[in-house]
Amino acid sequence: MSKMTLIKTTAAAAVLALGATAAAVIFGTTSPSAVHADIPPAVLGQVQTPTGPMPSLAPMLKNVLPAVVNIAVTSKVEVQNPLMQDPFFKRFFNVPDQAPQEQEAQAIGSGVIVDAAKGYVVTNNHVIDQADSIKVKLNDDREYDAKLIGKDPESDLAVLQIKAEDLKQLAIADSDALQVGDFVVAIGSPFALNQTVTSGIVSALGRATPDGGDGIQDFIQTDASINPGNSGGALVNLKGELVGIPSQILSRSGGNMGIGFAIPTNLVKSVMTQLIATGSVNRGRIGIGIQPLNPQLAKAFGLKDTHGALVTQVTPGSPAAKAGIKVKDVIISANGREIVNAQQLHNTVGVLSVGDKINLKLIRDGSPKEISVEVGKAPEKVVAATGKVTKSKLAGVTLGEVTDGDSKGVQITAVDPASAAARAGLRPGDIIVAVNNKPIAGVDDFNSTAGSSKDGQLLLQVQRGNGMFFLVLQ
Repeated sequence: MSKMTLIKTTAAAAVLALGATAAAVIFGTTSPSAVHADIPPAVLGQVQTPTGPMPSLAPMLKNVLPAVVNIAVTSKVEVQNPLMQDPFFKRFFNVPDQAPQEQEAQAIGSGVIVDAAKGYVVTNNHVIDQADSIKVKLNDDREYDAKLIGKDPESDLAVLQIKAEDLKQLAIADSDALQVGDFVVAIGSPFALNQTVTSGIVSALGRATPDGGDGIQDFIQTDASINPGNSGGALVNLKGELVGIPSQILSRSGGNMGIGFAIPTNLVKSVMTQLIATGSVNRGRIGIGIQPLNPQLAKAFGLKDTHGALVTQVTPGSPAAKAGIKVKDVIISANGREIVNAQQLHNTVGVLSVGDKINLKLIRDGSPKEISVEVGKAPEKVVAATGKVTKSKLAGVTLGEVTDGDSKGVQITAVDPASAAARAGLRPGDIIVAVNNKPIAGVDDFNSTAGSSKDGQLLLQVQRGNGMFFLVLQ
């Protein structure tokens, strides 16, 4: 089976010297060719040819291309001769310790002019991260040194500024109006090929990428060709309005396979406004840990479906605690928008600033409730984990009393790696604080409560580090 890799699409300049070879290698792979939908002539503009008018994107692109720029960054990286890391080599040849050497590295990405009057350019954080110098090249070949206004690793966005005249900016569309199947056009500098244009459709919305970490995950998925160097460029609709910033691709070969991801413009606008105003994002939190629902958890909590975000932890003294949110609440709506899963709630709260209000609808013990929470400063990060399901109970698990005096429950001291409990996600050091909604005081209490389960199903509330999650064993 071929391995799929998530790639942030910045092109390393070192590859450019091997341009022809790299292309030959990529085209020679056995990866399937990317397939995308052709734009129907009825929705295109027209250009005049000797044989008559022809459908074309050219009229739209004429206004869009000047607002998409090439970004070149240089940075210093430490390199170490591999032989100097071999203790035998150093001892045999009596080589003294040597400090790592500094070497200049170059990378290439793309950007979009969003304010022509002030020279603001939006790009990806990973394009300019650790850069010592940043240069912006316009489509008319003018080149300028860029100033970094601010960056936000959590959303992978950054804002630059250049001092230039006669700039063109892109209009920013409402990305919430996008629908699966809408035609889109990607513009950027893949492999340093400036002003490259590709087309496709919106393949999916609200995507979270594999290994996306704790960042905001609300991507537009598209089959418009995106390759290394496209990062930070433009994804536009057929009106030439910006709808997203290409950021990542999923690939076997390192190149396009028709699965690309772009950051939606409504998130871009929120982050960009704060970066321009303060240089950073004053991202608030409400102080809860959450996890997705699965069918087993939904059944255990008496829910009709798996929509919503299950509250696993409420930080004492947090805005959520003050507003009355409790563990085991299931949040189903935020500011009037349905919450389908935990990631969506994370995204919704993640774009709010300190002091904003968020109106939540939730289910508590089968009854609906509405709670308004004022977003506060980010507390210590709460770890959210996802419980998985197994068909057996706790065979292979060794329990002991809790060694942390501040915690209650029973502590898992050992887990057989081949056991169903290990496959379900339980680890040594986890603390089981409740079984079937009953708090656990110790090992004897755990054995009594677990043994009295009528249907043989155990709903465990587990503490791991600073986080909480629920797990069903059946």
